[in-house]
This record gives sequence, C-alpha cells and structure tokens, in this order.
Amino acid sequence: MPAVSSRPDLAAARAEWKREGKTVVFTNGCYDLLHPGHIRLLEQCRSMGDVLILALNTDSSVARYKGPHRPLLDQDTRAKAALALDSVDAVTFFDEDTPRELIADVLPDILVKGADWSHFVAGREEVEAAGGKVVLIPLEPGHSTTNIEKEILARFEVK
Repeated sequence: MPAVSSRPDLAAARAEWKREGKTVVFTNGCYDLLHPGHIRLLEQCRSMGDVLILALNTDSSVARYKGPHRPLLDQDTRAKAALALDSVDAVTFFDEDTPRELIADVLPDILVKGADWSHFVAGREEVEAAGGKVVLIPLEPGHSTTNIEKEILARFEVK
C-alpha cells in the first residue's frame, strides 16, 4: 500500500505524471467515517483520469470546520482507509481552511468536488488558468458522516 505523500513528494510525482502524459484528478475533504457515498465519489473521480490524489483535512482542520467532537477517526486512520481503495493513488494532508495552496502546487488536470460545493470550489481559478477543468459530482442521498454520527447517537441515547 502506498504511503501518505508530503507536498514536495506529491509535487515531484505530479511532474513525473505530467511527463508521462497521465491525467491527474484531485479531490479533497475530511473523509471521516469512510462510507459508500465517499467510495462511489472516489471511484467516479478515478474514472476521469489515470491518477487520483485525495487531499485530507488534518485533524485540527476537521475540528475547526466540523466542531470539537470531530474527526471521529484520526488523520492517519483516515489516510490508511483511503489508500486501501483501488481508486486512490495518493493521499496527502492539508491544514489550511481550504486546499487552494496545495491545488496550486499540484495543478491537477481535473479538480472534483461534490455538488454541495458548487458555491465555492477552492483552487478553481488556478486549475482553470492552467487549462484544467472543474467537475462537480452530485452527492448520493442518504450518505453523510454527519447523519451517521447523529444516527449512532440517537440509537444509544439513554432513555
């Protein structure tokens, strides 16, 4: 199984993939509690190109974004789960509020986000300026880590 890539290693790998003429796809998110919606989105991303990079929010980034009780799984566990999927070729982390700087460093050919982010796609300008494209994928109804968390808490609520 591949290891988590540092930014410099990922940038070097991206340069090699570009020389090889490979289409690089990039997506990002928390991916806390990997669920079927995540897996299908990652499979769709991978089907668009030769290499899929998944950038995961660090634990501190998830906590800032989702609240103090998240993430449910630490970043190393989330990365191992993602790297175990055939669709994911590389995983890296970002601690900033958005992955814009990371995307600017990697400049993927295709940047993918869930359609729930249609109002703002970090890195859109950089990718499009470099000749790449942005793709929004509709989310699968019924699959959400937040909803799974609520369901678990509701089931185990003391009555």
